[in-house]
Amino acid sequence: QVQLVESGGGLVQAGGSLRLSCAASGRTFSNYRVGWFRQAPGKEREFVGRISSSGTVTYYADSVKGRFTISRDNAKNTAYLQMNSLNPEDTAVYYCAASSGMAYSDARTYAYWGQGTQVTVSS
Repeated sequence: QVQLVESGGGLVQAGGSLRLSCAASGRTFSNYRVGWFRQAPGKEREFVGRISSSGTVTYYADSVKGRFTISRDNAKNTAYLQMNSLNPEDTAVYYCAASSGMAYSDARTYAYWGQGTQVTVSS
């Protein structure tokens, strides 16, 4: 089992920045790829990005590429989602998830999920 807890969400104005954290406990965090997803009201859960277990490879959705950056510190069992140039369309509950699978954007490959943290971007 891997337990994940997100933090860092909140209310920010358009153009602002936030950094989300995903703290892990349980099994060896460095064995897992970490993905970030988001879900806006009335919409399906959407892939945001993923980082490899070592932290050397990242993937991003086109909607956030160039604005969001995923990183991780395996010594601290924590992954991060740095979000810059936020706009109201980024408003959603953000989730981190852990996976040992290869399909980086498929939520079904992620076995462990955090509870989510709300991000609200005002115009």
